Amino acid sequence: MNIRIYTTCFLVFFGIFAQAQQVLTTDEAVKLALEYNYGIKIANNTVEVADNNTGILNSGYLPTLTGNAGATIDVQNTEGQLANGEIRIAEGAETRRYNASINLNYTLFDGLGRLYNYKRLKEEYQLSDLEARETIETTMLQLFSVYYTVAQLTENTDVLIETLIISKDRLTRAGYQFDYGQSTKLAVLNAEVDINNDSINLINTKQQLKNTKRDLNVVLGNQILEDYRVVTNLSFLLQLNKEDLLLKTKSNNVSLLQAEKNINISQFDIKTNKAQFLPTIGLVGSYGWNESSNNSPLAFVLQNTNSGVSAGLNLTWSLFDGGSTLTRVRNAEIGLENQKLQKEQLLLDVERNFNNAWDDYQNKLVIYQVQENNIKTSQNNFERTQEKFKIGQVTSIEFRQAQLNLLKTELSRNQSKYDAKLAELSLLQLSGELLNTEF
Repeated sequence: MNIRIYTTCFLVFFGIFAQAQQVLTTDEAVKLALEYNYGIKIANNTVEVADNNTGILNSGYLPTLTGNAGATIDVQNTEGQLANGEIRIAEGAETRRYNASINLNYTLFDGLGRLYNYKRLKEEYQLSDLEARETIETTMLQLFSVYYTVAQLTENTDVLIETLIISKDRLTRAGYQFDYGQSTKLAVLNAEVDINNDSINLINTKQQLKNTKRDLNVVLGNQILEDYRVVTNLSFLLQLNKEDLLLKTKSNNVSLLQAEKNINISQFDIKTNKAQFLPTIGLVGSYGWNESSNNSPLAFVLQNTNSGVSAGLNLTWSLFDGGSTLTRVRNAEIGLENQKLQKEQLLLDVERNFNNAWDDYQNKLVIYQVQENNIKTSQNNFERTQEKFKIGQVTSIEFRQAQLNLLKTELSRNQSKYDAKLAELSLLQLSGELLNTEF
């Protein structure tokens, strides 16, 4: 059977088998990761905690209301002398006391400390939201890295299968030539060695593919329960503009946005500490009920009950606390200055990383195009060598070398293809556009 027909039939059969497998697209992988990835789940829970902290129940603007109640029983032996000299003795005299009260405390003014603390909590919530976004971006980059590794290994497997088919056909041809005395046993042995090597490469690649699929399933929260294939066709965002992307990086990079939130938090820390220089005015109120009873013959009042409402204002002003508040204010101001310096340093790092990522992306695109051209050259060279090998104009060694050159070129093309795509994704992550791009 002609080698081209044999290869085509095998690949058709392999394609039918592949269609029976579940196909996991990038969109489906992203949806599964966003819903089931454990790191993203933890990040979302952290954001929910920060959201709870910004609620009215944690603002300090609501009053506190406490209830108190108590009961005591006192049993005593008492001896007393009346004014007329009579002595009376009360054994086991029992006294009962009951009380209950509701107390209200409300801070009317605390130097605006509550206001600044509430605003600080709002900034912390937004910072937690940015941290969750950073976790999602990192997870998405990890997802695509593993996904495209699976795609690359899938294509490598297909290439190695085709290489093995060609090697088996060469062994068959060498066997026929040996039987008819047209070649030596050495050609048959060389063909067998090459088949063994191709088989080993295929086995190793298939195992790598299985392992990488398991890695991808972990990122997806173990939601893929059966074997699957991934999509190997991809496209590049060639319309990207460097200047526009750099502007987006400066305004939307998640690390820079986090640095800005840390600056805002430090500013509110200063204001909160300065609020302690001002007095605190509070409102207090209570409603109380008390009752006592005494069965002692010496008691003037056997039962007493009273209840009432009380209210008042109190003012607390720390005139001097040993300088601790002033120290906290000064330290908070230094912390703010450090946050600003860190942001400036981070901006330099981000710009450098962006330029490096842009150049890396452009270079890898060029390399991919060059590898695509190499495929055509290597394929043409292999087909010519194959035809000459069939009519005995080239040796088996020359044929094998052309085959290996084609294999190497195809594997290199696959590598450069996905390297370029991952470089593009890294660039989008730096610019803050990774989650805004459809794949």
